[in-house]
Amino acid sequence: MNIGLIGCGNISDQYLTNLPRLPGINVRACADLVMERAKARALEYNIPEHLEVDELLERKDIELVVNLTIPKAHGEISTRILNAGKHAYSEKPLAIHRSDGAKILESANNMKMMAGCAPDTFLGAGIQTCRNLIDKGAIGEPIAATAFMANHGHEHWHPDPGFYYEVGGGPMLDMGPYYLTALINLLGPINSVSGMTRKTFEERTITSESLIGTKIDVEIPTHVAASLRFVNGAIGTIITSFDIWGSQLPRIEIYGTEGSISVPDPNTFEGPVLIQMGYEDNWKPIDLTHPIGGRGLGVADMVAAIKGSRRPRADISLAYHVLDVMEAIHESSNQKIHISIESLCRQPPPIKPEWVEGDFTE
Repeated sequence: MNIGLIGCGNISDQYLTNLPRLPGINVRACADLVMERAKARALEYNIPEHLEVDELLERKDIELVVNLTIPKAHGEISTRILNAGKHAYSEKPLAIHRSDGAKILESANNMKMMAGCAPDTFLGAGIQTCRNLIDKGAIGEPIAATAFMANHGHEHWHPDPGFYYEVGGGPMLDMGPYYLTALINLLGPINSVSGMTRKTFEERTITSESLIGTKIDVEIPTHVAASLRFVNGAIGTIITSFDIWGSQLPRIEIYGTEGSISVPDPNTFEGPVLIQMGYEDNWKPIDLTHPIGGRGLGVADMVAAIKGSRRPRADISLAYHVLDVMEAIHESSNQKIHISIESLCRQPPPIKPEWVEGDFTE
């Protein structure tokens, strides 16, 4: 399938490295608001054409477009892709507001096009191995989960980090999709949340080389904590923060009636996966049951879903549910109330252990 790519910024490197090696995918063209950036990516990755955004959307030979623009543009660009009669796959988050996500859903339904969204890290070896353990009953009935993303922001490494501290940024919208998507893949959808947030620093200073010394005004909460109740009855705790210098907290843990699983970083596709049973003192490493994978697996699964007339695993209903949960966490904090989640999604189907990397044919 011929695909196009809109947005040639930092994350595009990972997609353009991995997409060409996945079956059924031909990267035909790329576009960016800054044409020089699109031209540079086309030369670097041997992409046949670099185009204006409107030109790419008018191309009849491009069936699917990957949206790698900045978060606050995700809603508009994905809607334009769908209204142009093309399937859309977006980098996370789906949009920065629930209402924008709803417009994408509406466009996908009206145009009878498929829409999907990152993260696709839950399709990788680490989290699929954990899913396999849970589905087999290795730790009994899941009763609780914890998820922690704690760092001091992105201004020390990102070449242009200002958008992380604008409306549409912040630790929950930036990193929450990795953690919430992993939890939903492992435990199913969420039906209620209670959140608390704060903004610790009114101003941040960029220390990455290109803009070193530049000041950023912080517009959004930078420490977000929440309790989650899953439809299956499990209770979760999540913290996402740009205010923490150091932490020894685990990324994700799942607790069952018979044992616990240590889940690897959901921003990666790898391990390690550890399990602890009953009164045992030691955590035991578990061999990964699936190929590791990389950025673009969600696109490959979507291509196979289009050809096979099925729903992709990283589909829009999952991404919208994650967006709904994240917005509800902030609303809960602002309004000082417990909030029920109105959206619902399916728990994505697991990948069989004998899966060949990138081949999602079913």
